[in-house]
Amino acid sequence: MTKMKVTTVGNSAGIVLPRHLLERLRVKKGDILYALETPNGIELTAYDPEFGKQMGAAERVMREDRDALKKLGE
Repeated sequence: MTKMKVTTVGNSAGIVLPRHLLERLRVKKGDILYALETPNGIELTAYDPEFGKQMGAAERVMREDRDALKKLGE
């Protein structure tokens, strides 16, 4: 468990993430984090769930229309 203090950042509030958490999240300054509400509380992740849905849809189209896409690529 890591304890963090909420601090003032301009007109907003924020927290400073310790280096070991940034490394575990595989993020660096300037990267985007997503806060997801889960049954266990709030989860911080670098994974964009909307992008995951879009990639899933793209993979389905590529799998279903493989021959048509191959023909278009020629």
